[in-house]
Order: sequence, then structure tokens, then C-alpha cells
Amino acid sequence: MTVHTGQPVRPVEFTADAITLLRFGAVTRNAHRIHYDADFARSEGLSGPVVMAQLHGCLFHRAAAQFAGAGGQVREVGWQNRAPACAGDRLVVTGSVRAVDTVSGEITLDLIERCGPGDVVCCRGRAVVVLG
Repeated sequence: MTVHTGQPVRPVEFTADAITLLRFGAVTRNAHRIHYDADFARSEGLSGPVVMAQLHGCLFHRAAAQFAGAGGQVREVGWQNRAPACAGDRLVVTGSVRAVDTVSGEITLDLIERCGPGDVVCCRGRAVVVLG
């Protein structure tokens, strides 16, 4: 595959429900109540249980791995949370190629995750991949 600056990253979509958040929290040992207790989350000023940072990172990794393809490598993933996403929100990660290093073969991707009915920017980040 020929890769060029500005090339889009195929979208990755995911909707976490309350059960998914509870299970993901258990697997990652994240027991904070804002991720599974709706009443507690609302008492903290949130509209409901919120998606944990690590799950956002997993979606960024999924988008990078999908771009790298079979046999490719994800060398780096980083992101910053910008707004909360709640259980039931549709999360969509998109992005584009920022840079292609022809010497190392590394490709830097700019990634963005939007959520909810207003397509609010939940996270911004980047990934470095090598194609398979």
C-alpha cells in the first residue's frame, strides 16, 4: 500500500453500554464508581457512567492497528481526553496520516475521537505504525 500525508484513517466505531464499562473496569482494575454507578456519576456532575481513559486508548490502538494491517506494528499510541463520553454514546475514531518516514518506515497518524449526539471531541492523539 502506498501511503501519503493527509491519507484518511478508516473510522473505528464503538458504543459502550453499562455492562461493557463494568466489565472493562474489572479487567483493568478500575473500580472508580463514575464508570459503573449512574447515581454516583450524576452526583459528580456527569450525565451517567463515563468511559474510562484506557478504553479510549484501546480504540485509538484499534484504529492504528487497522491502518497498519496484517503483520503491521503499532509502535506508539498517545492521547489526551478532552470531554467525557458516557455509556450509550457512539464513539468514532478517525484520523489522517501526518508524516511518513521513508527511512524507518514509520507512519505517524493524527487521531481524533468524537462522541455523542453533538459529535463532541472526546480525545485527540496520535499513533506511530509500521505497515505489515
